[in-house]
Order: sequence, then structure tokens, then C-alpha cells
Amino acid sequence: MSATTRSTWEPSSGGKIGGRHLERSAVVYVRQSTMQQVERHQESTRVQYGLVDRAIQLGWPPQRVQVIDDDLGVSGASAEGRPGFQRLVAEVGLDHVGIVLGVEMSRLARSCRDWYQLLEVCAVFGTLIGDLDGVYDPAVYNDRLLLGLKGTMSEAELHVIKQRMLQGKLAKARRGELGMSLPMGYLKEPSGEISKDPDEQARSTIEFVFELFERHGTINAVLRQLVDRGISMPNRVRTGPSKGQLEWSRPNRMTLSNLLHNPIYAGAYAYGRRQVDARRKKPGRRSTGRVVAKPFEWEVLLRDRLPAYISWEQYERNMRRMEANRASMLGVVRNGPSLLSGLVICGRCGLRMAATYQNNGKELRYSCDRMSIDYGEPRCQSLKGEPLDRLVGSLVLDALQPAALELSLKVAEDVEGERRRSHEQWRLRLERARYETDRAFRQYDAVEPENRLVVRGLERRWEEKLAAEETLKQEYARFCSTEPPTLSAADREAIRQLAADVPALWHAPTTTPADRQEIIRQMVERVIVTVKGETEVADVQIHWAGGHRTKAELLRPVARLDQLSYYPELMERVRQLHAEGCRATAIAERLNDEGWRPPKRRDTFNSAMTGELLSRLGLRVNHRRAARENVKLPRGSWFLADLARHLGMPDITLYNWLTKGLVTGRRLSDRPGSPWIIEADKAELKRLRELRQAPRRRPHFKPRDEKVLAH
Repeated sequence: MSATTRSTWEPSSGGKIGGRHLERSAVVYVRQSTMQQVERHQESTRVQYGLVDRAIQLGWPPQRVQVIDDDLGVSGASAEGRPGFQRLVAEVGLDHVGIVLGVEMSRLARSCRDWYQLLEVCAVFGTLIGDLDGVYDPAVYNDRLLLGLKGTMSEAELHVIKQRMLQGKLAKARRGELGMSLPMGYLKEPSGEISKDPDEQARSTIEFVFELFERHGTINAVLRQLVDRGISMPNRVRTGPSKGQLEWSRPNRMTLSNLLHNPIYAGAYAYGRRQVDARRKKPGRRSTGRVVAKPFEWEVLLRDRLPAYISWEQYERNMRRMEANRASMLGVVRNGPSLLSGLVICGRCGLRMAATYQNNGKELRYSCDRMSIDYGEPRCQSLKGEPLDRLVGSLVLDALQPAALELSLKVAEDVEGERRRSHEQWRLRLERARYETDRAFRQYDAVEPENRLVVRGLERRWEEKLAAEETLKQEYARFCSTEPPTLSAADREAIRQLAADVPALWHAPTTTPADRQEIIRQMVERVIVTVKGETEVADVQIHWAGGHRTKAELLRPVARLDQLSYYPELMERVRQLHAEGCRATAIAERLNDEGWRPPKRRDTFNSAMTGELLSRLGLRVNHRRAARENVKLPRGSWFLADLARHLGMPDITLYNWLTKGLVTGRRLSDRPGSPWIIEADKAELKRLRELRQAPRRRPHFKPRDEKVLAH
């Protein structure tokens, strides 16, 4: 140890070191903030390791001096991610340490929280702390006060350094001069200027991605289009011997999402798009806590600073569209048959009603299940979707009748434009393949024929390029064969005539549900539906784009007779017909002639249905019910009709469950027509109620004509 270094340790311990300290270990804590400091500032590291000699001078034998240098290259801003500091605190807490030596307090901790934790543990276990200025006892008030002041200054120093660096970085960003990682489609010139990629195919591919999103509106649709067309994404190699060269990789969702969200493609210089939210930072993960801020929250936004692929208005439109595609928002047009997916609002709770499909997608229902899913509450309301879609569809057709429709031709022009861009992509790929082939030939032709070692390799490479070019030509030929022909003038005139007949165009087989959804979304903002109790009547309020509203009354299919809004009047009419001497068949015919309708399954009443109504009124003797009343069943056993009444469901539904094996039962006797007995204890009853509440498959139902009250 040199004289200069020895003079550094002249301050004495002041008699604070005792035998109980020397019986334990002396720990030398070594830390540098970054690996760059470890490599370039080795003098500081040597001074810290020199504390081993200081511990020996203070009386510790060499075998009891321990060095903890696990945190070399780690910041002292927090104890997280510092295994050396955590190990030090643990050793002190186990009463293994007599003194902790560090060059200065900033080496031990830059955070007052971590620093005072170490002081508290050292004070409890009688551990000393030493630095260049002397030895301190955290249990002594004066020493603890001085150590606390040093820890506070260490934390303040870190804050000042960070603030100075951040302000300098922010000032440079406000001038638009702070360097950034350039996305695909851009290059940085030797002069420092940022320009578009000089490769024509790379630029064309980026432009095509934005055109596809403008047309289809979803990242998934853009990805499918790129994959179907065999288009790859351009990437410049950032490191290694191939740095700067252009490589082509298969497209993926994350690449497209980053491309569409990046404001540089709109010519804007942005800084502070991703900010750290301490509330989302998880312990043990240093790179977490970052959130994407809104444009108005960015630190710096300088528009028209860089070469742009799209306008700023188109960028904002793309951002709004991607925000709307989120699951919590309205979303994009779906492929299902629902015309109002995302537009139906529950009139009871105000939440969005989900479009669900049953019976292999053949039956549509709109259900308000959000409170049931999130909080276990009963389902708010639900109704069959086809009647509601028909009602809103008819109103939309009425609204479209006066308009002159040139939309079909506009769509055809868009399709032709997209097709031209696809062929342009193929042309550029073929041009690149021809260039690679010609280059391989020139290299082969430039070699002397006698140099067979080189000639064989170049000849093989030339053949590979020729084969690749031929394969690409064949793929392009197949692509052209699958493309539909360009619309002729006669085709355009036929489309114009068809557009004049809106209903025929709406119901045409070539018009997809997605097309109908797109039309409705251009005209309708939302549809509020309120089912009146459990009846078949539902109030519908349509909010049109522009503020106009239309009220309508919808008749939905229901499962039970007693759900009908006119059930009391129906029962009274059946009583009157029976009093007139009509039997079940005649009553059914009279009800059908008078316009009464059953709840589901059929459009008309039959004798079995009217017989059930007569039984409910007590006007007809039910021999099966009488037979049941004379039999006393054991506890947990039910007659099928009694159990159905207890569960609040039709007999036929419970019988269907019996035939499907959802419940088990037996006949009362072997006599034909004998009633069924079902075993159902408390647990079974609970299961049957849950099964009853689950979404059910409903048969086709043709409701009465809807009554529309528009104003």
C-alpha cells in the first residue's frame, strides 16, 4: 500500500471498535454503477478493494475480512436487483458482521429507504460503518445523525445528476436532434439527415401496408392480405458484418402494429411516447412499468419534420380505428350474421349487449351478460336476434331509398386500385429476382474458366438464382389466374342499375353480412332495447347518425304461454269459448281465426295447446294429474309435471332433458301413458336451475308483424 493511499486512512476509530466487533467479520462492499465505469474507471475500483487493508489495520485478521462485489455494474438507486446489498443486509441481520466498510455512502445506497434500513439493522446488532472519513456507530445519536445526513446527500446527488441528464436530453429532443431508432422504410444518411429507404420495393411495401389498413381497418386483415399475396417486410440489418443491408422477413402482427402506431410515418418527430408508471412497475423486473401515452401527453411532438408516408390526418384516423378495434369498444365489422354486433345497448342497465350464436351458429341472440359474468348477478335481459335485425334492416332500407347510390362503383374502383398495387409488388419482386440472376451470371462470366474451384461455386449460385426467378414467375402466373377480371363498362352499368334497387342489392347472395354491417354502422350509432318484463314485447330506440331517433315496438319469441303480454286476455277468451260449448279443437280454430298466436314452435294453436289451457283453467279433467294425486312419492322424488312447475319451465322441455339423459327418471308403472318420476334432491335441483339459466337453443319462430312507431 502506497504512502498516499495509507494517508487516506489516517482518521482513527475513536475507540469505537471493541472485542465484540473483532469477533465478527469485516465486510468490504464494492460497487460501480455501470459496467462502463468498471472498465474505464479502474482506479475507483482499486480504492474500494483497498479497504481490505484498512480492515486489517483496524484489527481484523485477514481470514475474517470478506469482500462483497456482486453489485459491480449495478446502480445503487434501489435495493431491487442488487444481490450484493441484499446479502450484506442479511449477513448483518444474522449477527455475522462487526463492521461494514465502503468508500462513501453512495456506494452502499442511493435511496434513503435502503440506507435507513441498513442503519436500523446495524444499530440493532451493534455493527459499525466505516468510510474514508472515519468509523461510525449507528447506535450513537451523533454518529447516526451524521450518517443520515450523508445518506440524504447521496440521494440528492443522484437526483441532481439524473435531472441534469434528463433536462439535457429533453432540450435536445425539443430541437428534434435527439437520436432515435429508425423503423423500417427509413435510413440515416452520413450527414445525419433521415430519408426514406432508397429501395423502391421497400418503400412500396410500406405504402401498401397503409393502403390495406385504410381499406380493411384491422391489423389481422392486413396480415392476411400480405400473407395471401406472399409479400415480405423490409428490414435493414443493424449490427454485424451485414450491417445496413436489406433483408426480407415474413410479416407478423407485432411488426404491423408498431408500424401503424409509429408517428414517424406521418412525418412527426416524437419523444416520450412510452413513459414509466411506477404503479405498474413489478418488483424484480427492471424493464416493466412502461405505458404508451396519448399523443397529447408526449414530451415532444414536432410535425412535418421527417419525410412522410401518410398524412397526419390519416395517422390520427388510423389511431382512432385501432382504438375502436379493442374488445372494450365497438369493434370492427365481424364475419357473423349479426347485423347489429356492437351496436345493441341494454335499456335496463346501459351496458353493451353481446351477440352470441347457438345451434352451430344458426341462431343469434343478443344478451346482456356483463354483470352476470363480472359479479354473478342474474342475466339482465336477452332476446332473439333475427327479429331485431329484420326491424332495423327494414328501417335502414327505407332510409336508403331516396339516396343515389354510387357506392358500389366506388368499391369496385378501390378493389381495382388494390389489385394494381398487388401487381406492382409482384413486378418489383420479379425485377429484383432478375437483377440477382444477372448479377450471378456476371460474377460467373468474369471468372477465368481454368479456376474451377471458384467457377463451380458461382455456377451453382447462378443456377439457384435462375430457379428462384422461375419459381417466382410461376407463382405470379398462379396469382394472375386467381384474380378476377377488371370490370367492363357493361358491368359498371349493370352495377349502377342494381344499385337503384336497394332491397334487391341488400338481399343479394353476393352481399355478405359484413357488407350489411358496414352500411348499418354508417347510418346507426346505437340501438337501445328494453324488454318489457318477461313478455314478448320490447321497446326499441334507434339513434341515427346525425341525432335523429326512431322508436319502434318489437315482438320477440318467448318460451312460455304465461310470458305473453296478452296471456290474461287469452285465458279469458278460452273460458268464453268453452262456455259456448266449443271443444279443444274448435277452440284452437277460433283462436287462430281471431289472430291469437302461441309463444313459440308454431304459428297457430292446436288441440293439445288449448287442452293445456283448459286444464289450467280447471275446465278439463286431467286424468294423469288425478292419478298423480293418488300416489305419495318419497322425499326427493318428483312427478315430471310437478318438477317442471317447481322449476318454472315447460313440461316438454323437462321431458326433452329426460330423453337426452340430462336427468334420470322412471315410469310409475308399465301401463302406457304412465307418468314419469324423476329423482331430484337439493343438489340436483340446484344443478337443474343452473342448467335452466344457461343459454338454450331455441327453435325457429316467425313473430307477428312488427309495429313501428317512427317520429
